[in-house]
Amino acid sequence: MSQERLVRSIEAYARQKRIEVASVSSLRTYVSEWENDKRRINDHYAAALRAILGTTDSELRGQEVAPRPPDARADGYDELLNRIDSARNVSESMVQTFMDQTELLRTMDRQMGAASIVDQMTNHLGTLQEALTFAVLPDTRRPVAAALTGASTLAAWQALDGGYVERAWRNYELAKYAAKEADAPMFLAHAMGEQAYVLGEAGRPDDAVALVRHAQEAGGQRLSPRLQAWLHAAEAELCAKAGMPDDCHRAMDNALACLPAGELARDDDMPSVFLNQGHLIRWRGNALALLGDDGAVSDLYEALDAVDPSFIRAQAGLRCDLAQAHLVRDEHDQAVEHLREARLLAKRTGSVRHQRRIDLLTQQP
Repeated sequence: MSQERLVRSIEAYARQKRIEVASVSSLRTYVSEWENDKRRINDHYAAALRAILGTTDSELRGQEVAPRPPDARADGYDELLNRIDSARNVSESMVQTFMDQTELLRTMDRQMGAASIVDQMTNHLGTLQEALTFAVLPDTRRPVAAALTGASTLAAWQALDGGYVERAWRNYELAKYAAKEADAPMFLAHAMGEQAYVLGEAGRPDDAVALVRHAQEAGGQRLSPRLQAWLHAAEAELCAKAGMPDDCHRAMDNALACLPAGELARDDDMPSVFLNQGHLIRWRGNALALLGDDGAVSDLYEALDAVDPSFIRAQAGLRCDLAQAHLVRDEHDQAVEHLREARLLAKRTGSVRHQRRIDLLTQQP
């Protein structure tokens, strides 16, 4: 089998099993390094290679195999039981370690962009999927599934930002599956709300609005006030994209009514949700800019003054919103300046999503 064929086979296996793998260029490097003993084959990729090449783990890694005792189990039962035993030993502290790693990757993503951490994210997801696959009883599965939900939604948003829309969709499906396993309706509603953005980016804003509204209905009274506000704000933005101004304003009013008072941004019950009054003002400015409302400018400049300077991707999005708001007011010089800043920031993070929007705004008369 040629190196190129093996790379394509790994990609096909990953799509079939709904697992994350590195980019094509990285896989080509990995295959070459595996062949030349310059890189160890980790467990994530070993599982794929065993299935593709039809080899045992020992054959794959070139290890000497001791003769089996006469009563040893055959046909892979030893390996299966070892994996089940390993999953049983996943402790509460280990699950917390998984969640801490997701949080670290989320911080790195905000500050540097997804492109710089794709391999770390892939390996992290693979480890969590492995732990959930071989966990037997619900008491073990639920906490691992909750950790997998948070990691999958982060990986999905990163994929969407990088322009990998099918990967984003599959990761959101994985997040929804894991949320159901975890019996976590808040996690499920959040995953559905973010997945609606894939539809919005794909040019189906009506379907996106329907999905985020379904997420609200599915969560019902089990959602925290901050998550309710987040979902209403997401609905407002998607309604703006769908050209539904009345629905947009109504959804934003609902978001403002639900949001708890104070500067606290993080939801105690939903670690991946950050939303306070300042964030919501920025979100309102974004929705108004999409509607072509010249009242967006004041909200957006207020948000730009308050944004954390280390949040590079958020700044790029704000600059795009300001450019769009200035174009509505025929203030082309200001729009051009914000687009220039947005382009520089988008290149730093490798955000294909922002670069596409910058290109569209640049083409506007």
